[in-house]
Amino acid sequence: MTHRASGGELLAPGVGIIEQPIGAMDLDEAVAAIRSGPQGPGVAAIFDFGGTVISGFNPPAIVKRLIRRGGDNAVSAVLLGSIRGARSEGEYERFLQQAMHTWAGVPETELEELGARLFHKTVHGHLYPEAWRLVREHETAGHTLLLVSSLTRYQVQPVAEELGIPNVLCTTMAVQDGVLTGHVDGKPLWRNGKADAVRRFAATRGIDLAQSRVYADSAADLPLLQLAGHPVAVNPDPRVVLEAAEKSWPVLHFRPRQAPTPTDYARTLSGFGALVGGALFGIAAKAHTKQRRQMADSMLTVAADSTLRGTGVRVRVAGAENARAPRPAVFIFNHQSQFDIVVIAEVLGEGFTGIAKQEVANNPLFGPLMRFVEVTFINRGDSAAARAALEPVVETLRGGLSVVIAPEGTRSLTPRVGAFKKGAFHIAIQAGVPIIPVVIRNAGEIAWRNSAVVRKGVVDVAVLPPIDVSGWDPAHMDDEVAAVRQQFVDTLLHWPENE
Repeated sequence: MTHRASGGELLAPGVGIIEQPIGAMDLDEAVAAIRSGPQGPGVAAIFDFGGTVISGFNPPAIVKRLIRRGGDNAVSAVLLGSIRGARSEGEYERFLQQAMHTWAGVPETELEELGARLFHKTVHGHLYPEAWRLVREHETAGHTLLLVSSLTRYQVQPVAEELGIPNVLCTTMAVQDGVLTGHVDGKPLWRNGKADAVRRFAATRGIDLAQSRVYADSAADLPLLQLAGHPVAVNPDPRVVLEAAEKSWPVLHFRPRQAPTPTDYARTLSGFGALVGGALFGIAAKAHTKQRRQMADSMLTVAADSTLRGTGVRVRVAGAENARAPRPAVFIFNHQSQFDIVVIAEVLGEGFTGIAKQEVANNPLFGPLMRFVEVTFINRGDSAAARAALEPVVETLRGGLSVVIAPEGTRSLTPRVGAFKKGAFHIAIQAGVPIIPVVIRNAGEIAWRNSAVVRKGVVDVAVLPPIDVSGWDPAHMDDEVAAVRQQFVDTLLHWPENE
């Protein structure tokens, strides 16, 4: 099943808006309300944590086993097990009791590190893409962003950092000499405590709560929702549904990511077989030419097309003419998924190669295939070696072959566009070729960052006009690089019409 969201795009299963007959607002309407409303830091966008920006997922059964084992295992288990958020006062009290008992005597830095590791390993996969979109819209409007939670900052801070929310209010654990004492410092941010904390924050920052928006989901958050002039019920529980209907609050429903189904696994296996078979067929189809480049181009195009058909993934392109000319060029793309390279091959067609991390060269299947298409492998851990490895890429471009580079350097956890490294821009300047941005949307939902499973859906691609870098000063191009990155950010928020 697919779902429609902003701009009418079809989203992959596990992402989208659930239709609701009463008070329902779709994401387009929520975005329009933000854009047409008051702007500036005097307006706050206040997001609840569990169930609102992150799905209320049930951690695996291993959490209970870890708690029983005690020690460091129990510390990690309480951090992860409580992420889904408490739905009742009793459940919240149990969390606090577990936290105070298991975390007493633990260095605060250890909890900070554990929270960051758990986020990168598990939690990031349950962030709502719709929440990310709303945060970006509020950021563009200049609003003061605030994430509020009854949990602790060891669980909440990594999510806030990934979402780009600078202000966090949460329950504070008492710390003495860098070690947790096993007590709560002050009043827990539960029910009225959460609303009171937001009220104090607003007063110190000069925020007009009557103009502000609160996004929350549970009955315990009703005092928080009632605090703002523009409450929005997100994934509301039954009590909030009744309150929203009575007071005509808008209601948003985000669809959490679902575990892979047998069909997803079957589709993935089909796509993998199509990738390998397509690559071999593509090479064989041009083997009679004895021209390596022709065989490489055939391998890329046939493999990409076969993989998309095998997985049921469709690619829609805006600005396709920019993918064809000018050539050669340095194509840069935002990187969130292992599936990106299939999308890139489908969009660019032929006449290009890429740059990949050294570890991929050792893959028994993909290593030889990537070497065949003249991919340059770099050791990201050795800056000097990486720069030396990139020097031949300039000659590759001068020889007429385009190059594809992910300037973020690694896959991102969310649609957030990371900081750009300058290597791609230096290469383009030295080779005398333009930079062409390729913005990819939704690939991270087709194939999640740390998953090999591919889900059926649509990936949107916008190929932006070429950028002439011939006049750039390689020693002073921070502003220019930042402006190119901003093009990616703006395109993801304001998607162009597809051809």
